[in-house]
Amino acid sequence: MAFNHLPAGVHDALVPLSVTPVTHSMPMAKNHRPDGPLTDAVSRLTPGTVLGRLASGPGRASRITHTEHLPPRAGRHAVWPDRIRPEVIAAVRRAGIEHPWVHQAEAAEHALDGTSVVVATGTASGKSLSYLVPVLSTLLDGSEAPNGRGATALYLAPTKALAADQRRSVKELSQPLGNAIRPAVYDGDTPFEEREWVRQYANYVLTNPDMLHRGVLPSHPRWSSFLKSLKYVVVDECHTYRGVFGSHVAQVLRRLRRLCARYGASPVFLLASATAADPAVAARRLTGLPVVEVADDASPRGELVFALWEPPLTDLEGEKGAPVRRSATAETADLLTDLTVQGVRSVAFVRSRRGAELISVIAQERLSEIDRSLARRVAAYRGGYLPEERRALEQALHSGELLGLSATTALELGIDVSGLDAVVIAGYPGTRASLWQQAGRAGRAGQGALAVLVARDDPLDTFLVHHPEALFRQPVESTVLDQDNPYVLAPHLCAAAAELPLTEDDLDLFGPAAAGLLPQLEAAKLLRRRARAWHWTRRERAADLTDIRGEGGPPVQVVEASTGRLLGTVDAGSAHTAVHEGAVHLHQGRTYLVRSLDLDESVALVEQASPAYSTVARDTTAISVLETDTEIPWGDARLCYGSVEVTNQVVSFLRRRLITGEVLGETRLDLPPRTLRTRAVWWTVTEDQLDEARINPEILGGALHAAEHASIGLLPLFATCDRWDIGGVSIPLHPDTLLPTVFVYDGHPGGAGFAERAFRTARAWLTATREAIASCECEAGCPSCIQSPKCGNGNDPLHKRGAIRLLTTLLRNAPEDREEGQGPDQGQEQGRGPDQRPGLDQGQEQEQGRGPDQGQGPDQGQEQEQGRGPDQGQEQDRDQSQSQGPGRRRDQDHGQDQHRDLDQDRDQSRAQAPLPSPGTPRNPPPAQREAQQAPPRATEIP
Repeated sequence: MAFNHLPAGVHDALVPLSVTPVTHSMPMAKNHRPDGPLTDAVSRLTPGTVLGRLASGPGRASRITHTEHLPPRAGRHAVWPDRIRPEVIAAVRRAGIEHPWVHQAEAAEHALDGTSVVVATGTASGKSLSYLVPVLSTLLDGSEAPNGRGATALYLAPTKALAADQRRSVKELSQPLGNAIRPAVYDGDTPFEEREWVRQYANYVLTNPDMLHRGVLPSHPRWSSFLKSLKYVVVDECHTYRGVFGSHVAQVLRRLRRLCARYGASPVFLLASATAADPAVAARRLTGLPVVEVADDASPRGELVFALWEPPLTDLEGEKGAPVRRSATAETADLLTDLTVQGVRSVAFVRSRRGAELISVIAQERLSEIDRSLARRVAAYRGGYLPEERRALEQALHSGELLGLSATTALELGIDVSGLDAVVIAGYPGTRASLWQQAGRAGRAGQGALAVLVARDDPLDTFLVHHPEALFRQPVESTVLDQDNPYVLAPHLCAAAAELPLTEDDLDLFGPAAAGLLPQLEAAKLLRRRARAWHWTRRERAADLTDIRGEGGPPVQVVEASTGRLLGTVDAGSAHTAVHEGAVHLHQGRTYLVRSLDLDESVALVEQASPAYSTVARDTTAISVLETDTEIPWGDARLCYGSVEVTNQVVSFLRRRLITGEVLGETRLDLPPRTLRTRAVWWTVTEDQLDEARINPEILGGALHAAEHASIGLLPLFATCDRWDIGGVSIPLHPDTLLPTVFVYDGHPGGAGFAERAFRTARAWLTATREAIASCECEAGCPSCIQSPKCGNGNDPLHKRGAIRLLTTLLRNAPEDREEGQGPDQGQEQGRGPDQRPGLDQGQEQEQGRGPDQGQGPDQGQEQEQGRGPDQGQEQDRDQSQSQGPGRRRDQDHGQDQHRDLDQDRDQSRAQAPLPSPGTPRNPPPAQREAQQAPPRATEIP
């Protein structure tokens, strides 16, 4: 087991675990599976009792900054529509459900009427039954056709685990219906010998958007009998389709609708979403169809006790002597251990893959000191496992063999977990929708539950645990996606043309930007117009032009060098930071060191080791303004929004001592730079404003840098993004603006709508940023306000008081936000029109596809995790600056200091065709022209 070289207790630098060992389970909920190994409790623990026990250790009570009590809610029943087949109603009753909730019956009625509908209710509210009942009834009707398949249905899940879990549920529910219902999973794990059977005989196919994009639509002639009978398309967890991933899925669904029309079908879309703002609007943008919403949750809810937990300060000192809090990972591992010992069935959600592994390892070691049998009842679950590993863990969780689980969002979106008593969330998951989705995994069947949010040592988490109203008094966010992004739309137009020649009648389906892109695709020799249609001209598969999850290429295989065994995979976008040479890689509780990374072959060779440190990558960046779309005066300051080009290069990695985080050393890396053209918001200040804020040249760089760090940390509160979706740069004198400038940009080609959201809510966003810095109790800056543990510039320079004065001056003349009064995250993002769209970069080289293999599918048998980012071992607040020498990098033309924060680990090379370009700068200054022609410069490492 990894980390067994550490002495007992080293994981907790402050206090020992204070628990009373027990050998039986005391579940709060009464809905545990009867086949599980858990025994009935003599007495039932309430959520408050469990929280009291967690807080009973020395110094623990003071870590709870707020406790929210959500009262129970009674359910409201209805009756199923009379058009539902009685056999289906009987099957539902056989499963123990006598009557539906009101929202279930209402959604079923819409489905039977042929109206697309989105059910946006809470976790465990029975959304699955809302669409399953009308689907099963229709499939039962279709089974009476001469060919036995007069009706079919397609189910789309964001992860393969969720599709597999839904298949189990469908098989159980439809068992009384016999062979009339034939569900089958079709994904990268499906054996090749089974795929033809699925195409020819299954009437309920469960898959994911990746497989639909790469495996089904390009091979539509082989799916013709299925598509011509398609009655329903179920889109589960549709709130996860946001940003660039959501924009890709929106285009995949439009391609599906186009092919269905070719075969004479017009399926009804049934969407299931967590509670979200304007779910009908988001569903319409996703599908391109009118959608009605059912959002009045009629299901019962048990009491929920929700605690906000802030780890204590330690005696350790961080960079520049800053105080350091105990890590959320170590704190969560202790809580999971405590809950497991009490017999409380729990799951701990963590944002990174490495974090999930580490929490599991620490909990297992602690449990083995108490009762060795308990250590086997805790495990990690994350993306990147091999299929057989995932299935074994899922079975153990369902059977009750596992009592505690440390998981990434692969579980949040993957398995229908029932009977959980408690959820521990290690760090704010990025959106309130995700927070409530994870918290809702506990207390199913109307029973009481406990949820604990453990704050990470960063500005956003610190702000939230001290401002609980931002979590409990604000509505959940709107879903942001931009289906007109040319980086997204162009490759899907090519894929659509390869499936069926594109005609002018098709263009309305793909949106107003499509007509403007076709001439550029013709000029790039990707499409050719013949008569009245556009045709795909290449021999390779058009579907291989883009990775809909934006990972920038095939996953990197992690191979054990001594045996040649495949351990798992890392997405291409994270490879530079997660599996670079010398990186520490965790897999199934074992620790490995990366011996080499071959980017051409997409292989990382590792060897098992037990280092006493972790690794953190650092990189440098340069940014140039390509075009300014909008500029708003804030007094003498300016707030701008437009297109930028970002060049990023991973240049080194730090070795940090485990638990304490002490930096042991820094090692140079030689990795290629990656270029990203995207959208950004930026603000400038004048010399007079600097004088007003008492910002002299000596502290200017530090004030800008600190404001940038904090503003990136707070933006997820105002946009449906995660920190790894965005990046930033602060520059005392930028060659394009000729003023001190702070940039925040989307970490996706062409933009994802997050920077635009920041532009629209800039006053509220930057006001919250200033408040977060000012309210922190530290003297000169710490990770809770302005420091970032992965700053490529080593958090130097930073000036906390200067940042507060600078933001105060900037905000003094800020106008009202365009969406003022709606609060953070409210209102809809507006997509840019075709006149604002960048054109195609015709000089881009095309990435070669993987060949004509139609069967392997999108994920090549690998798990996909929504949000990705540095899930392979880094917390998601990677924070760098461009610098040269020990402190900073001097721009050779202007001599300014440049600082950069990047909170995403994506492959920015994007060697894909077609690759639209956000345009070129209008009359760039000479310095910028020289910088564009010069090769990227690496950072000097002392």
